[in-house]
Amino acid sequence: MTHDSHHTPAGSRRDDATGTHTVGHEWDGIEELDTPLPRWWVTIFVACIVFAIGYVVLYPALPGLNGATPGLLGWTSRGTLAADQRANYASHAKLRAAIAATPVEDLIRNPVLQRAAIEGGSAAFKVNCVQCHGAGAAGGKGYPNLNDDDWLWGGDIGAIWQTLQHGIRYPGDDATRSSQMPAFGKDGILTAAQVQDVVSHVRVISGQEAVSASAQRGAALFAANCAVCHGANGEGNRAVGAPRLTDAIWLYGGDRDNLTETVTYARNGVMPAWSQRLDPVTIKMLAVYVHSRGGGEVTVPPVTPPSP
Repeated sequence: MTHDSHHTPAGSRRDDATGTHTVGHEWDGIEELDTPLPRWWVTIFVACIVFAIGYVVLYPALPGLNGATPGLLGWTSRGTLAADQRANYASHAKLRAAIAATPVEDLIRNPVLQRAAIEGGSAAFKVNCVQCHGAGAAGGKGYPNLNDDDWLWGGDIGAIWQTLQHGIRYPGDDATRSSQMPAFGKDGILTAAQVQDVVSHVRVISGQEAVSASAQRGAALFAANCAVCHGANGEGNRAVGAPRLTDAIWLYGGDRDNLTETVTYARNGVMPAWSQRLDPVTIKMLAVYVHSRGGGEVTVPPVTPPSP
């Protein structure tokens, strides 16, 4: 007489087809075989239990009211991130120190520092600027395209740096870029008909419409109300951030509806003063990156008057 190596449940029988005992119960004629687990599976299962217990003891695992259990090793993912950030910062410390010590105008003349600044500025741009200017810096309605040659406040490296430092119409920064366009229609400076005449004139000088009686009336209104900022011919004025009106680049749109809204209600966008949020080196790197996008201009040195 032979015996099974494991306990045979009461009421079980040996299955004729497999030679394995059943577990001793059936449901609607269906019985379950009492097949022992493979030894390799049991070994892995036990090993997993041991590993899980060790993990719970060594690492943060069990949630509580004020956080998880700390674990004997004291490891945290935030701690690892902080260590990686410190290591990365230390590895770039010399370059950052060199950038900090170099005037922003000279960074674009030093290939090594310029390349480092562009890489750092690209990373900072993705974190802080893409929300408005887009991933490719192409901008959108109300947000300037940083790849072209049309600059409201100047496109040389110094002007870009100044804009980044102090922002545009940003409250709390006395050096912010500041100008204000009148709401000609809303404030009653011009009637609705006169607004349309000015729009007609702007569309003529930008090459979108042919000269008309409305545009001719608008030219006189433009000279009296708009030329002081935009220039007599609509060439713009960077000193006050007045855009050029004679090209095909429009911040808010150059069609009649958008121009009507602009003249009627004015546009006075706001950009943060990044000196209140970012360190000076990061702002320098952002300036170099923006300058490198394709529309950056050469810094024009000041004219020194001749000696008497």
